[in-house]
Amino acid sequence: MIKTLTGIPASSGVAKGVAKVILTELQFSEFTPEDILVTKQTSPAWTPLFAAAKGVITELGGQLSHAAIVSREYGIPAVVGVKNATSEIKSGQTVVINGSEGKVEIV
Repeated sequence: MIKTLTGIPASSGVAKGVAKVILTELQFSEFTPEDILVTKQTSPAWTPLFAAAKGVITELGGQLSHAAIVSREYGIPAVVGVKNATSEIKSGQTVVINGSEGKVEIV
């Protein structure tokens, strides 16, 4: 069964990968290349994760949020403002992120 979450399209493109829920900077070492970052929001300290991320999903923010801007700079899909993303998506689940339409599918 596929569950679809919606948010604000922040950086165009589609990516499929393994979700990694990261809630604090202390968890950065758990993030591996090609993971899809799932978090509440990001700040400049989080920028190194974007270089390795396949995509980004945040609970907060809009098109001018840090996550949206940095995702566009790195050319990776991003959906922001996804209500309850960090509780609906579990680390290790496969997700498909559509940054053009603002949709996230948990597959």
